[in-house]
Amino acid sequence: MTVSRAAQAEKLLDLPPGYTLVPLREHGDAFAHGCSIASEAGAGTLVWVRRYDLVEFAVVLEPDEPLLSARRAFFAGMNATADAIAVHCPPERQVQFIWPDTILFDGGILGGGRLGWPAACRESEVPDWLVFGVMLRAADMAQVGETEAASGVALLNEGFEMVDTEAMIGSFARHLLTAFDQWNEQGFDPVARDYLSRLSGKGGDEQRGIDTNGDLLIRIPGAKGPVTRTGLVDALAKAAWYDPDYRAPKLG
Repeated sequence: MTVSRAAQAEKLLDLPPGYTLVPLREHGDAFAHGCSIASEAGAGTLVWVRRYDLVEFAVVLEPDEPLLSARRAFFAGMNATADAIAVHCPPERQVQFIWPDTILFDGGILGGGRLGWPAACRESEVPDWLVFGVMLRAADMAQVGETEAASGVALLNEGFEMVDTEAMIGSFARHLLTAFDQWNEQGFDPVARDYLSRLSGKGGDEQRGIDTNGDLLIRIPGAKGPVTRTGLVDALAKAAWYDPDYRAPKLG
């Protein structure tokens, strides 16, 4: 008798009820695969690439509001990722964001998040699915030279005695459920506050907010002129944290 790869993986990952695990081999792409199966797989499908050097996974979501505002689920996912890192990281280490999708650990780029949705979905339509993906550098990658690797951030190089990928993903899954429960009960404001509290680069007295469409709004009290707006969709498309050549978070 043999045990399937999915069954073996499920024994390793302690996911809350409502999640369905789809494991991929080390050369898989969790985000791309999640987007390709989302319409059939349904909400709660979690795609996990089992690699030693990256923490890579993606989760399928089924929103109940138009795409214009549903994209704000991205911020719930970023909060859940940061909370999962914080649970397992050494004390007094800071997890921060660079707008909107880069994740910093102790000041260096650790990885980032991505969001996918059906290409044909209009802003006013409720999308059949969203996919939130995460990639974090767990260890130095074999194909990266020693000099380049020294400029990057990896969990194993930042005080983690070991990287318990399974525990971190399980923690993310639970934090994500908590974030959506909070959103449903209290509205989006608590999710926005949690995200903005980790957003780096705040200057002076500026006040930050997240608009209904997910754009970043910056106000300067007493200043004349319009509120500064930074678009979410265009920024997500750039994925500034991602290196397509290495298919990994950028170094430096």
